[in-house]
Amino acid sequence: MRFVIQRTKKADVKVNGETVGEIGKGFLVLIGISQSDTEETADRLVKKMLGLRIFEDENGKTNLSLDSVNGSLLLVSQFTLYANCKKGNRPSFTEAGEPEKAEKLYEYIISECRKSGMEVQTGRFSAEMEVSLVNDGPFTIILDSEKL
Repeated sequence: MRFVIQRTKKADVKVNGETVGEIGKGFLVLIGISQSDTEETADRLVKKMLGLRIFEDENGKTNLSLDSVNGSLLLVSQFTLYANCKKGNRPSFTEAGEPEKAEKLYEYIISECRKSGMEVQTGRFSAEMEVSLVNDGPFTIILDSEKL
């Protein structure tokens, strides 16, 4: 499982020109799910993400968590995070989770984040989406379950 976490001043996602998710200060999280991922994998990454202290405190140090700054989450499924470009120039997506399994895990991640009390907005699974953000910093972190 991979989470690409971008600290935002604002972010939104649109489907067919309609805004389906929108946040101010918080994290835009692009979520890639692989064939081997489980709810336990999701639990580890969600816990790590929610605990990240990457917002600045009064001294300018990255010391505050999402909860500390009353931030929000915008969770967007993105299977292309499992693109394999080792052979040729056309990416292979065979490592990405099958859509049915990936959607269930994506919904599980959303549910677990909502249990934390955070405001959670989402994209729409398997839809063609337009994602916009003002990346604060810029500050981007990649969590990869194989490297935690």
